[in-house]
Amino acid sequence: MRTIDWQDGAITMIDQTLLPHEVKQLRVTDVDTLITDIQRLAVRGAPALGIAGALGVALLADQFRNDPERVRADAARLREARPTAVNLSWGVDQALAALPEGHAAVLTRALQLRDADIAGCVSMGEYGADLVTRLVSEKTGKDQVRMMTICNTGGLATVERGTALGVIQTLHERGSLAHVIACETRPLLQGARLTAWELTNFGAPFDLAVDSAAPFLLSRGAADAVVIGADRVAANGDTANKIGSFSLALAAKYAGVPFIVVAPESTVDLSCADGEAIEIEDRGSAEVVNFAGTQTAPAGTTALNPAFDVTPHSLITALVTERRVVNFAAGQTLKDTPLGELRLP
Repeated sequence: MRTIDWQDGAITMIDQTLLPHEVKQLRVTDVDTLITDIQRLAVRGAPALGIAGALGVALLADQFRNDPERVRADAARLREARPTAVNLSWGVDQALAALPEGHAAVLTRALQLRDADIAGCVSMGEYGADLVTRLVSEKTGKDQVRMMTICNTGGLATVERGTALGVIQTLHERGSLAHVIACETRPLLQGARLTAWELTNFGAPFDLAVDSAAPFLLSRGAADAVVIGADRVAANGDTANKIGSFSLALAAKYAGVPFIVVAPESTVDLSCADGEAIEIEDRGSAEVVNFAGTQTAPAGTTALNPAFDVTPHSLITALVTERRVVNFAAGQTLKDTPLGELRLP
């Protein structure tokens, strides 16, 4: 089952709020429901949000075939459903560009983006697994690698397979994966609920760790490399990702462990100069002062709840996309690293 797809005139997607206990497929036929599902995290992950945005425009173009201005107005609302991940607005804009050619062209473009996401995830896995294997072998001489990751960057964050977790899956398929440490990812436990579910499904050996334990574990040599996804990569390489990523980057630097960002080219926002310009979504107090419907803090307690943080490019070893590896540690930049070919095994 794909995380998100198009079937019989509707968007279909797994309701990620119910995992790992229930696998339920939603059928979305209007953009208001799609916006709500995006905001409540039924669909999440930057690449998946990009496809959701494009397919949402396809819904609008079909519903309002003779009213392009209505399509654009509702698409603007969809575009702003979540502010940090650039892929959502990118997907909306890509689909809208086909609107002058008619509703069928919009759907065609959205499905092209879906298919490109699938191929891109395979390619990221190939590039990323090669990089991790080389870096770890050069440092330790080992051909089996121990990985650490945070949040969920697998098939649930894309259409299929994933970004950072796709690299881990590729290592596993090659027989090169020794172990994974998956951070729980507070406050909504995307690591414990979603990443653990995906790792179980493809048979990788793993343990969960609370987020605050991960830096200490890195300092004690518990992992050979850290891989994370990204919700936006600025022009200088600064990267916004799930809250807790910055702490891992600092710990990885201290421990001398490669810290690798894996994300599609659509996540690179060249209009954003650096991390200071990235808007960070705060999701309010409820997610922090409650857990699984139970109040865990005294009544009236407020909380700071940034959903993302920003890791400076100086702490990032490399960025892996479906078309290239940008080695920040070696002084490379996005500007001077050319695009290569998709890597399909």
